[in-house]
Amino acid sequence: MSDFNRGLLRPAAVPADMSVDAGLRGFMLGVYNKVGLGLLLSAALAWVTGNYPPAQKLLFSVDAYGHLGYTILGLVVAFAPLAILLFQAFARRTSPQSAAFTYWAIVSLIGASFGMLFILYSGVSIFQTFIVTAAAFGGLSLVGYTTKRDLSGFGSFLIMGLWGLIFAMIATIFFHSPALVFAINLIGVLIFAGLIAADTQRLKMMYYQIGGDTAAMSAATSWGALSLYLDFINLFRFLLYFMGGSRR
Repeated sequence: MSDFNRGLLRPAAVPADMSVDAGLRGFMLGVYNKVGLGLLLSAALAWVTGNYPPAQKLLFSVDAYGHLGYTILGLVVAFAPLAILLFQAFARRTSPQSAAFTYWAIVSLIGASFGMLFILYSGVSIFQTFIVTAAAFGGLSLVGYTTKRDLSGFGSFLIMGLWGLIFAMIATIFFHSPALVFAINLIGVLIFAGLIAADTQRLKMMYYQIGGDTAAMSAATSWGALSLYLDFINLFRFLLYFMGGSRR
């Protein structure tokens, strides 16, 4: 899911040791502000759908064997972000309004579907994992922002690894192996940790490629926020496997 629009607004190769200026700081601050607000919105919606009984019944269900799953509406909410990303990838709409709508729609839908986490894990575990994820995100993003090493090749390698991870996750549907699940979550942590640094540098390069185009800059802020938001959310989800104290 995190590889949402890496074909859109792809910047040309530029040196990774670019000087930092006020414009770049403003651009990145706009991205981080949207990521922060998006995470707050997602957390609020997840808490509501995970703790408010009427919302729980609309999105989540428990079968006769006690297995937690999604209702039909819950499945629509859970898979709608992927549908939106695919639509945007084919439509290639990069207007500021389209980019902003895509960001806030996906943030809201993911937040609503993540209410299941409040049923599966304790609130303390979720909070602790969020703090660890936020600290890791800050450090890794700082590395991507300040390093003089070109991470574009590293990012491409991680994307290939992400596709392999997706296929491995599909395999767990047919092969219930605890060792495989453990490996998937460990590799997922490593992949998205690397993508945070690589995507941060990619956004830094994109700023210089866009130049003074105000409309393109506004759209890039939303797309960049979506990229880092998805990196954060996926890192959080994989870390929760190791840190979460399951209720069920």
